[in-house]
Amino acid sequence: MSNGLVNTRDQKFILFEQLGVDKLFEAGKYQDYTVEDVNMLLGEAEKMAVNEILPTYSLGDQQGCTFEDGKVSAPPCFHEPYKKYCEAGWNAAHRSVEVGGQGMPLTVFSACAELFNAANFAFCMYPGLTCGAAGLIEKYGTEAQQRKYMDKMYSGQWGGTMCLTEPGAGSDVGALKTRAKRLPDGRYQITGTKCFISSGDHDLTENNIHAVLARIEGDPPGTDGISLFIVPKIKVNDDGSLGESNDVKTGNIEHKMGIKGSATCTLNFGEEENCVGELLGNERQGMAIMFNMMNEARLEVGMQGLGHATAAYEHALNYARERIQSRAIWDFSNPAAKPVAIIEHPDIRRTLLWMKAYVEGIRAMNYFVAYSIDRAEIAETPEQRNYWHGFAELMTPVCKAFSSDKAIEICSLAIDVYGGYGYCSEYPVEQYLRDAKIACIYEGTNGIQALDLVGRKLAQRKGENVFNLLQEMGKTVAQVQKIDFLGKYGAMLGEAVQAVGNLTKEFGAWSEGSGLVIPILNARPYLMIFGDLVVGWQLLQAAAIAVEKLEKIYGEAGAEGIAARRALARNNDEAAFYEGKVSAAKFFAVEVLHTLKTRCQSIEMREKTAVEMLDASFGV
Repeated sequence: MSNGLVNTRDQKFILFEQLGVDKLFEAGKYQDYTVEDVNMLLGEAEKMAVNEILPTYSLGDQQGCTFEDGKVSAPPCFHEPYKKYCEAGWNAAHRSVEVGGQGMPLTVFSACAELFNAANFAFCMYPGLTCGAAGLIEKYGTEAQQRKYMDKMYSGQWGGTMCLTEPGAGSDVGALKTRAKRLPDGRYQITGTKCFISSGDHDLTENNIHAVLARIEGDPPGTDGISLFIVPKIKVNDDGSLGESNDVKTGNIEHKMGIKGSATCTLNFGEEENCVGELLGNERQGMAIMFNMMNEARLEVGMQGLGHATAAYEHALNYARERIQSRAIWDFSNPAAKPVAIIEHPDIRRTLLWMKAYVEGIRAMNYFVAYSIDRAEIAETPEQRNYWHGFAELMTPVCKAFSSDKAIEICSLAIDVYGGYGYCSEYPVEQYLRDAKIACIYEGTNGIQALDLVGRKLAQRKGENVFNLLQEMGKTVAQVQKIDFLGKYGAMLGEAVQAVGNLTKEFGAWSEGSGLVIPILNARPYLMIFGDLVVGWQLLQAAAIAVEKLEKIYGEAGAEGIAARRALARNNDEAAFYEGKVSAAKFFAVEVLHTLKTRCQSIEMREKTAVEMLDASFGV
């Protein structure tokens, strides 16, 4: 039975049949986990998502956050679910047991996180950011700092944030003006203003621990001169008890298009010159340290995009099955024919299949990256570690940007399926679209992600990461082309892999010469091409597995021929599921993969009109 948010059968297919997540349990840090454990965890996550978090979705949007007398309150409906979420250990489930986590593989936690985000990602931002900030203290903090802050953050008793953005320093973080002045006791006086700080202030926890980027007096300008500081909202005594206010004040909260349950704050540090912070790590390593949290957060944003996409699709699918409207196309000229569910109409079917293909492909892509991180964690040799870690490095900006951009399209199409009702607040899909947009903007806009991919990630390890991934795709091409009725679709994947590989090599050559403007100008289109390629690869890989499973099901049932197999699939959930995997792959190959060569050729034409055009010509 569908939970209305996430297709848990597809989750398990990707985990167990496509990725083979049980390979993680063979040795090393995850050897105490079993397949039964994973099924149990997914079941518990589904209960938490559906029974506790989902009821806060529309209500949290209606209640929103409030700012009165300098204090911020989260939606009242968030309090009890937050308490239950933390008590169940979800706050730090994928952290090690030694620091209070469950030692859960990131791949498994990602599947759980998809359920949580599909239920309400505005809610999930509070524990998610806390876990990320605590992770920085775990990795770079002193033992004293870990004892003082980390344990209570991982437990959810205290919250956490990352404070980068300032009114004059958004994507250009190096332009920040927040200052840190050395104090005689080794701590620092912090002065400055940060804006757009998610979870910046709220009443879900008794304290909030901020990871603040600032420049120590006398340090050089730009990102090289930035350090990172632990700045609590309320000062913490050496014994862990709370002290006096730390002169961190909320200036206002933003009134936003969506995620109204997430408190987005302007924070003023040191208005009374009494804000004290502790250096985290070494001086001038602030950006390098913060990127650990930012990369983790970018993967989380990819999961947020997936969460919105899957929830929007599941709602649209259910509505299309229930909404009765118009005669079927084959009965259109028959006035006596009864109207049918709109899922019978070709345009709706095509729309739903487009949504399904992208949702399942993006799910597989995000899980694959989490799996790569887990494989790197248990690697026995440096070569294996670099191989798997390279995929995660390469794919982080793609997961963030591609998942969130496609989520917007999927949520918009969900509204189309609902028709006029989808535009009304009585139905949830309009909120999905409003909420989803922020994922394209924060943690580095999607344009910044594209520049990161083209400017940094493609060149890492001299291009080994990207070409290792293309080689993995080549293995799938060879596998799929051996399957008679999938052969032509495998050829489409092969052609797309070749086209993207050639363009990637061209980018490298241009970047070394005078043609750097072309890769930069086309960074966003390239990222979307790359994302489509990865999704197509994952879908066809899944289709090859599904074909094998279908042959077994049909063989055991004695179903020979298309008619017999379709009849069986109508009454066999497993057969219907696997047929859906094959259909999604075939559709995507023709609809999207088949176009990638042409899209690559468009970039290879080196058209520079956008940068050569006069500013005045954009509008007189």
